[in-house]
Amino acid sequence: MPYRPKSTLEQWRILQAVVDAGGYAQAADMLNKSQSSLNHAVAKLQSQLGVELLEVIGRKAQLTPAGEVMLRRSRILTQQIEDLELLADNIDRGWEPEIRIAVELAYPKHFLYQALQQFYPISRGSRVQIIDTVLTGTTEIIQHKKADLVICGLIPKGYLAEPLCVTRFVPVVGSQHPLAQQQPLDANVLSQHLQIVIRDTAQKPQENIGWLRAEQRWTVDNFYEAIEILQLGLGFCWLPDFTVQQGLQQGSLVQLPLSQSSEKLVPMALLTPQEDALGPGSRQLRQLLLQAHNIKKD
Repeated sequence: MPYRPKSTLEQWRILQAVVDAGGYAQAADMLNKSQSSLNHAVAKLQSQLGVELLEVIGRKAQLTPAGEVMLRRSRILTQQIEDLELLADNIDRGWEPEIRIAVELAYPKHFLYQALQQFYPISRGSRVQIIDTVLTGTTEIIQHKKADLVICGLIPKGYLAEPLCVTRFVPVVGSQHPLAQQQPLDANVLSQHLQIVIRDTAQKPQENIGWLRAEQRWTVDNFYEAIEILQLGLGFCWLPDFTVQQGLQQGSLVQLPLSQSSEKLVPMALLTPQEDALGPGSRQLRQLLLQAHNIKKD
């Protein structure tokens, strides 16, 4: 048999008002109801639950120990209902209940976090889902329209994107690696060593994209796993400079000076796979993200 609640939301709201106002008379004025109706509602609530919630001492209604516990839980319940009703109202107005942001792993996320900090007070309860992507995995997200906003390094054919910043990749080894003592290095010499690469998040990754030249390579899920392996003296890896700055300063990592090129620059851009279907929340967040990069758009 399905569960049938013994109490109503209105009863709990009345109890909260009586406690917050300090008594039945004050709560009646606040709610614009008769004092007798509030007395009846609270008495019925206690009877239905079989628990004494309030006791009147003098002219003031005070919570019992059980009442304190239940009132605290009731506030959570009524707040959740208010949030649910607000969400329904937002959906009716077109404000999306969830915003999905796909972010290329090479993007410096502090810009995104800055935008999210500004977005939170106006988010209207919308959930935000951040999806880490790599290389062709980002392209798949765009082509399959699985995110509202996408920060990418590779812009698929047929799409336009707003430039945000440039990520600088540098070749790095641990300080105990043999290559740390050699300079300058030829790219052909480098390709003979173990390379640590970041896993492409695509369902069908294309290995002709990225820097996968070495015959022997280990694949990891993120830059920080790669750094831990490098610090053991194993392999080399091309990494964004913002991920290795601390290791370079502390001396646990060494940047390799290559004779041909010691850095690779990857432009990062903001793309909307479905511009016409973009909701007001996503539009607001996009604007805040552009502002985080000091990009002004009407």
